[in-house]
Amino acid sequence: MSTEASASPNTPKTLPFGSWPSPITSNLLTQQSVRLGEPQISADGSYWIESRPQEQGRSVLMFQRFGEQSPAEEVLPREIGVRTKAHEYGGASYLVTDQGLFYVDANDQRVYQWTGTESVALTPEGHFRYADFCLDPHRRRLICVREDHRQPGQEEINELVAIDIEQPMSRDVEVLVSGHDFFSNPGLSPDGAHLSWLCWDHPHMPWDTTECWLSPLDSEGVPDNPLLVAGGHGESVFQPQWSPSGQLFLVSDRTNWWNLYRLDEEGLTAITNLEAEFATPQWVFGMSTYSFLSGHEILACFTQNGQWQLAYIDAYQYTCQPLETDFTDISQIQSLNQRSVFLAANPCQASQLMQLSGTLVDSMQCLAQSNSTPLDTAFISQPQAVTFSTGSDKDTENPPVAHAFYYPPCNPNVTAPEHDAPPLVVLCHGGPTGATETGLNLKIQYWTSRGFAVIDVNYRGSTGYGRQYREQLNRAWGIHDVEDVCAAANYLVAKGLANPEQIAIKGSSAGGYTVLAALTFSNTFKAGASLYGIGDLETLATDTHKFESRYLDTLVGDYPQEQDLYRQRSPIHHAEQLNCPVIFFQGLDDKVVPPNQAQAMVDALDQKQVPVAYVPFAGEGHGFRMASSIQRCLEAEWSFYGQVFGFDVPDTIEPVQVKNLNHSRGEDA
Repeated sequence: MSTEASASPNTPKTLPFGSWPSPITSNLLTQQSVRLGEPQISADGSYWIESRPQEQGRSVLMFQRFGEQSPAEEVLPREIGVRTKAHEYGGASYLVTDQGLFYVDANDQRVYQWTGTESVALTPEGHFRYADFCLDPHRRRLICVREDHRQPGQEEINELVAIDIEQPMSRDVEVLVSGHDFFSNPGLSPDGAHLSWLCWDHPHMPWDTTECWLSPLDSEGVPDNPLLVAGGHGESVFQPQWSPSGQLFLVSDRTNWWNLYRLDEEGLTAITNLEAEFATPQWVFGMSTYSFLSGHEILACFTQNGQWQLAYIDAYQYTCQPLETDFTDISQIQSLNQRSVFLAANPCQASQLMQLSGTLVDSMQCLAQSNSTPLDTAFISQPQAVTFSTGSDKDTENPPVAHAFYYPPCNPNVTAPEHDAPPLVVLCHGGPTGATETGLNLKIQYWTSRGFAVIDVNYRGSTGYGRQYREQLNRAWGIHDVEDVCAAANYLVAKGLANPEQIAIKGSSAGGYTVLAALTFSNTFKAGASLYGIGDLETLATDTHKFESRYLDTLVGDYPQEQDLYRQRSPIHHAEQLNCPVIFFQGLDDKVVPPNQAQAMVDALDQKQVPVAYVPFAGEGHGFRMASSIQRCLEAEWSFYGQVFGFDVPDTIEPVQVKNLNHSRGEDA
């Protein structure tokens, strides 16, 4: 075994692919790393959430005052974390206003107001979750989404509610709007006279069909005679928002692409008309791709061909001017009084919180970094956008295509063996309605700096390429995504950029299902890594949280009417076809993909004596938040690839136990 070393200025050594020494260690991903999210802006400064792996994933509310050079400060006492569990994925867990700071406590899920010295509870104890707040200053209340879990064994109830902030808990939280399965984006007009919101119902997801409603408020502040102003019938509306001048704006995909619209007396008026996306899948509350600099000026971001851009929009001149920056990933734009904050990244920089005055991009200020460790860019593999033919009908005149980003091996201290091709890791993003992007991802660079090639696939069904591309996965999950990841691997093998005998596929959550389906229903891959992935579609349809409980109706078919189809597509029922090594990583507190899914697949492979490894994590849910879990995942996966592909891994890496490995090689156990 070799011992991994740090970067060296010596002449590059020739070493086998897969075992190159690299300075990008698993510790680097967590020791000085945080997850940035939920930025907001006030008259005094900028706020954001830092999720810290080294503190068991604690979500810390941070503040940086305008003009100050001193480090940002924690707003709340150390024992308080800010996070909502609404929809399980959360988001929009706090609100900063000129009348106070309001937040959801991560521990008890109650809403509190921070006075500067103490937290005052605004909601009673109970089985409730809250998110997505707006302030009604005229009536001294918060309006938000409430998720009611008071009926065990029954689906929770989602509603829009009002919380009194003048006399907290003096009376019950008031229900304003109900009757739909889901709500989001409550917004109050500047004069306090109208309330807008989004809603949708099973089996739709918010990127399938949402409805935007608008209602005047009566003398008691209750919606009266609401009107559907956009959405429904296969139209997805995103982020309705009031301008400072009192007009309602929103994003709609009614023309195949998510573009920006304004609600006028005669209906919706298109502000942009580009073959681009001004929205992204609403997996969490509070997502924001545009914000108002003034009554008619908008700072926005949009994506084309998998890359995000910043833009200045004049809503009355109907102009959209791209702003040149170094960033390729931009999200969560929030603006106030000509100042903006947003999250941004590029292939050499991980996510950062940026502050911008007006549109002066040359004077942008970085407020926070997700990873503060300096990294030699010579070790960073640059993504290359690729588009390739795919599908089962490649001989037609217009075969379907899929998109991906290819990352070649990259390490200045090592020379690759002549005439050898590297092992390949094919990545499947989650969702599956999601997308991969090109911001610096150290989990990718971990592999490329060790001599792996990586291809990150935006298979059919991914967002960022229009609604028609997104809908190509409808009723075809487990088919089109599998065809696309196989085509991606074959595309690189044909170009001599990957070793066909050392192709691994990796994915988490829904991406983990694509992993298991590709390993079961194709022979392209030689190994797989599933992180809290789905093995049994039936179990997912009957044993998951409300937000996704009918998701598979669109992706697979109606359940239980088409139960046979679910069984046909479920790897667990066809484990006899899976004959290559797989490693499973699973949080034991996962409510989205229950641990029994991973355990069932492990048991099936073990019974067949196929090499299999299982790494469970106590205290982790859907997605790993603790540093120890994140580090162990990467190191165990590297150990696994070393064992099944036959290359050395440093002695410092704790080996993972791979059952049946000797049996697969024809050796005595």
